[in-house]
Amino acid sequence: MHATRSIVLGCAALAGVLACAWQALGASSAASAAEAADTQDAAAASGAPDCTLLVDTPDEASAAAPGDVVCFAGDLAGERLVITHGGTAADPVTYRGRNGAVRGIDIEADHVVVRGFVLDEPEAPGVWMEGTGITLRDTTITSPQGGDGDGIRFFGSDLTILNNTITGTDNSTGAHADCMQTYASDSPPSRDVLIQGNRCEEIDNMGLMAEGPNDGEGDGEGTTSDLTIRDNYFETLDASQALMFEDVRNVTISGNTFAAPTHHAIGLAIGSTGARVTDDNAYDPGIGYWVGIDDSSLPGYEGPEPGGQP
Repeated sequence: MHATRSIVLGCAALAGVLACAWQALGASSAASAAEAADTQDAAAASGAPDCTLLVDTPDEASAAAPGDVVCFAGDLAGERLVITHGGTAADPVTYRGRNGAVRGIDIEADHVVVRGFVLDEPEAPGVWMEGTGITLRDTTITSPQGGDGDGIRFFGSDLTILNNTITGTDNSTGAHADCMQTYASDSPPSRDVLIQGNRCEEIDNMGLMAEGPNDGEGDGEGTTSDLTIRDNYFETLDASQALMFEDVRNVTISGNTFAAPTHHAIGLAIGSTGARVTDDNAYDPGIGYWVGIDDSSLPGYEGPEPGGQP
């Protein structure tokens, strides 16, 4: 069932956008209207945009126009949300979860914002994002299951990963369960990526594993470059380092907290040139040294004196 854009917007003058959505779904009681108003107020306080298109299923989201905010009336808790419809660079389509549960998210579209979903024990990776102009934000991923156990995998350009919480990735099955990962093997290299304000908690493997197309396992096509890693929290339990870069150029690492006593905090290898590590990162006192780097990654490096190999 669609509650069309004209219905959602046409009722706005009566009770606000989200209260109108409740009316369109047949919630006529005063209690339902009050609950919708409370939800709208909370969304406004958090800066989340109001819904302009209410749909039951992801397939119905193809009706979204650039700039729309899509919300789901149907129960998606038992399925993986697959997003294939986007907007434009100036007017992306926003998919708003309103803290609704899904079994995982695949983003396979350009110019979309995905925010506010809850993923409890999703099939790994919890979120797959591939395309141009994608933002993933305000989403919680807990205990990804199966595969390599990763929380987020990302590929493409102009990507933003903002204010998400990823908890409990597990190496016990032989996986290499990272909080986040990107690589370039039959997948597009990643460039112009902002990773900011995320919490990677109880992560068995690395907070971020980033591999370029010429790391020895990639396809040799393109360049992985210009990643900004800022104001994140990384708790790495088993791996030797929290962040690892192989054949990744022009990385900036600033304002992060490295919260576990790893062998070293950051590894730069296989031509990861032009890296910049600022002096405002915080390091657990049990970390052996802050930055490990190989000779091929030294050109253009700015940061603390390397303490050893990556």
